[in-house]
Amino acid sequence: MGGFASNVSNGPNATKALRWPLPALLTWVAAWALAMGLRSVQAPLWASLGLPVVLGALVTWLPGVADTAWRRVFVAAGFPLSLIALGQGAALPGWVWLAPLALLLLAYPVHAWRDAPVFPTPKGALRELATRLPLPSAAQVLDAGCGMGDGLIALREAYPQAELQGIEWSRLWRVVAALRCPWARVQRGDMWAPSWSPYALVYVFQRPESMARAWDKAQREMRPGTWLVSLEFAVCDEHGQPRPAHDQLMLPGGRPIWVYRVGKGQAA
Repeated sequence: MGGFASNVSNGPNATKALRWPLPALLTWVAAWALAMGLRSVQAPLWASLGLPVVLGALVTWLPGVADTAWRRVFVAAGFPLSLIALGQGAALPGWVWLAPLALLLLAYPVHAWRDAPVFPTPKGALRELATRLPLPSAAQVLDAGCGMGDGLIALREAYPQAELQGIEWSRLWRVVAALRCPWARVQRGDMWAPSWSPYALVYVFQRPESMARAWDKAQREMRPGTWLVSLEFAVCDEHGQPRPAHDQLMLPGGRPIWVYRVGKGQAA
């Protein structure tokens, strides 16, 4: 699923190397380099100008490039706006410059802006979860905000006998997740709307500020003894301190997986 890129996960060196707005500048340089390369080989005008626009839009989804929706718009718009400022691309119709924004809104609709951007769960991130947290066969497991399906793939590696489900608001990513995970039931919708009561485990990769809401929903709707699992971000109390977790796994690079038992006896 998706998740909020943090400085912790990238490490101190990466944080300094990619301090904003350096990612935006590097993206614009890459787009212009692609445009100039295509023009040097006499590519068609639509390719020389259109492909760098698409590149700028797609790069915004890489971890560390832009951590808010408005920064994505800023990064994606840099190349086409610079073309307009320089008087280039006059032969192309005006609607071409709306394509990156349309792609952005399709992938990350306004309704979902308060939730995490789409950053994938690392491959194999949940491999050890089943040994620490066994589930009965055919247990129902939900990836809440499943993005492009990477979390579902990781969950299947851990629980191949489970009934895996995903929910994602973006129409584009729901289709991508469904194609990548034909063995899972992937539906489009608001991850906060349906009840989590049927699930033995709910997996989230959200923003830090979303975790209190996720924990409150789990406490209200999930059965005692079921599980909330969060990649990277802990559930914090009203003072901003992490709540005690049932277990914690550590991925290479120091990224934690927090395991919370719903109901009484969390540390059981």
